[in-house]
Amino acid sequence: MSVTEAAHPHQVRQGLGLRGLVQPAIITGVAACGAAYLYAVDPSAPGGYPPCVFHLATGLWCPGCGSARALHALVHLDVVTALARNPFAVLASLYIAWTFYRWSYRRVTGTPLRLAPQWVITVVWVSIVAFWVLRNVPGMTWLSPL
Repeated sequence: MSVTEAAHPHQVRQGLGLRGLVQPAIITGVAACGAAYLYAVDPSAPGGYPPCVFHLATGLWCPGCGSARALHALVHLDVVTALARNPFAVLASLYIAWTFYRWSYRRVTGTPLRLAPQWVITVVWVSIVAFWVLRNVPGMTWLSPL
């Protein structure tokens, strides 16, 4: 981006066309390899994945605990089990996929990427912290990744 483009952020940017798909294609390939590993290696079996350091140190569940098991269930199309293991991981994967699609489209077409309003970001952070706290409250075991 040149200095004049930076000075005029509302200018229409030229899209990269098919060249804009190089980075998304590489990221898609890496994500496909990760999904294949998740499909093939069960996180419930010992040795395939490292344990959660926060859980080992404190005995408490972090917001990410159960994510590997949730994504493993998701790539096996078992949505109910995925939601039981970590509902935030399922929602985050949907959001990441949608954001990736939007980013890829904008790379090709040159349309500017609009970020979420600050209130949305605040709600997401508050939700993550609330999920973190609630899954460790006695009586809320349905939020634990077991």
